[in-house]
Amino acid sequence: MKRITFLKSVLFTVVSPSIIITACSKKKKDAEGNVSVKTYTCPMHPQIVQNKPGTCPICGMDLVPFDKNNKDKGLTLSKDQQVLANITTIIIGAEGFEDNSYLNGKLVVNPEQTTFISSRVAGRIEELYIKETGIPVGKGQALYKIYSEDLLTLQEEYLLAVAQATQFSKDRRFQDILKASKQKLILYGQSETQIKHLADTKKTDPYIMYYAPQSGKVSEISVTEGQYVSEGSTLLQLENYNNLWVEADVYPSEIGEIKEGQKLKVIVAGWENDPQDMTLQFITPNLASSEQILQIRGSIANPDNRWQPGMQANIILAKKSSSEYLSIPINAVINDGDSRHVWVALDEERFEPRKVTTGLESFDKVEIRSGLKSGVKLVVTGAYLLYSEYVLKKGKHPLQEA
Repeated sequence: MKRITFLKSVLFTVVSPSIIITACSKKKKDAEGNVSVKTYTCPMHPQIVQNKPGTCPICGMDLVPFDKNNKDKGLTLSKDQQVLANITTIIIGAEGFEDNSYLNGKLVVNPEQTTFISSRVAGRIEELYIKETGIPVGKGQALYKIYSEDLLTLQEEYLLAVAQATQFSKDRRFQDILKASKQKLILYGQSETQIKHLADTKKTDPYIMYYAPQSGKVSEISVTEGQYVSEGSTLLQLENYNNLWVEADVYPSEIGEIKEGQKLKVIVAGWENDPQDMTLQFITPNLASSEQILQIRGSIANPDNRWQPGMQANIILAKKSSSEYLSIPINAVINDGDSRHVWVALDEERFEPRKVTTGLESFDKVEIRSGLKSGVKLVVTGAYLLYSEYVLKKGKHPLQEA
């Protein structure tokens, strides 16, 4: 009897630990029978997975725990979380992709707004009122005073014609002589006011003042005080910068995409956020003698003279894709080297990754060839934050199958 009791005691002692261990093990299993073991991954490299804390062997970041049994492909973010993550969305339209190329150009003076001040008569520059370049000149402003014996002779002829026309008022010949004499003074640059003053005072003056016919800035001075000039000599040059030409070089292979009258965009260096509209006005008919290029030209308004000739400018040449693929902002696409995906909004708080195939790319747009349709609500900013949040919560790439 004692022997049987002893054997029962030994058997109970051996079996009890196994029962206890089994019971404890069952407590670590979930409802589906899977053992709940903590799993860790790298936020930047989700391919690194292990069952204990540590650091990423690739980047050295601390591994974070995640639930590898979470099968949900999407993410849920509240309104407040979306504001903190700066998540914005757009509805994809049916517009095609446009690629832009940039033509290097520069701003130059529009010669149509350049005024050359030439001497109407031969004589000596007695006084020069504008003595340096860059000075703005208004219309009607005095430019120079000239001593001219030729003009003095014409004044005397005019006064004689006035006297004869007054004395013989009924003789048409003297009236015609007066008109011809007055016309000579006008052709020599005398204004109606100056001619009337001459007729009223009946005093000739060999020192004649000349005034600016147009407003502008003095770009060149070709004469000095005391210098003798001949009739037709260029004295000053005025330029108006309210309108500037934009010139750019084009290779012959690109000229087929450009035509006169085409609307283009121009970006002046320093004003990248303020593109200007330009109509292409001229394309050179032949190649430059020293280079295999053509030149195109248009003009842009220059309010308040904020731009100066010689500044760099780029002409944007848009190239529309022949296909009808969608285009989306390039920041919306997550490119991890092996695949590309975007995030779409399923509702106000639910977001889901979508694999896409891309095509042509520009500095701000990318062509989508598959994976998206028109009308989808797409995440534009905050896509990378959604990607990181997904990796932290799921411990895997958004496109990785369960």
